Amino acid sequence: MTETDMEKRSALLSSAGLDPSRIPKHIAIIMDGNGRWAQNRGEDRVFGHLNGVESVRAVVEAALQIGVRYLTLYAFSTENWSRPKEEVSALMDLLVKTLNQETDDLKGKGVRLRTIGDLSALPDNCQQQLKTTEKSKTENVSLDLILALNYSAKWEITEAVKGVLRDGLDEDEVDIEKFETYLQTNGLPDPELMIRTSGEHRISNFMLWQLAYAEFHFTPVLWPDFRGEHFLAAIHDFQNRERRFGGVPQQTVK
Repeated sequence: MTETDMEKRSALLSSAGLDPSRIPKHIAIIMDGNGRWAQNRGEDRVFGHLNGVESVRAVVEAALQIGVRYLTLYAFSTENWSRPKEEVSALMDLLVKTLNQETDDLKGKGVRLRTIGDLSALPDNCQQQLKTTEKSKTENVSLDLILALNYSAKWEITEAVKGVLRDGLDEDEVDIEKFETYLQTNGLPDPELMIRTSGEHRISNFMLWQLAYAEFHFTPVLWPDFRGEHFLAAIHDFQNRERRFGGVPQQTVK
């Protein structure tokens, strides 16, 4: 990072009232509200997904600017297959088109793309595009962008249990740390902050294991309207909380 970039980061953090030493290392986002946003404008749901891409750009840029190291976006859940076929098909086409258009720009900014989820169920063109994108080397990685695609936490945990059984581990060989090596997020730190847009207050089968001690931030802003200032506001909310991890409030400790 150049001296100019450091000055810009410092100015941005200061204007947002953020403590640079307490920026979450890993933030997860449930990008909700695309359909409602479109319907409010008399458009079909796909129109909302198209406009949601700009929100992804804005959040990735904000994450880079303030030094977030990992950003996980819940892009498509296993339950989303129940949506109308036209919408699912459009989402898959949008995924391929966006990856094709954005990969070089992301690489140039030091963004490395990773995925979690059962990719084998995605259309062949999606699988191929994801493989191509992930194989594309990123120099000087500043941010890992993790897309949760055809993902559900219950599926992930079930697959982890199957992995333990396949490897024939004895009961005394399995502890928390060992089990985590069988999860999709093996090697990644757990998210410290989870953001959900659109006013819904649930986590919808998303990273149930990893979010055990994350702070949750729910905002009424629909995803296509979500921008960098909303992202920074969520982090400000995070920094105003006391994370106790099962302990007692600091002010009561004697």
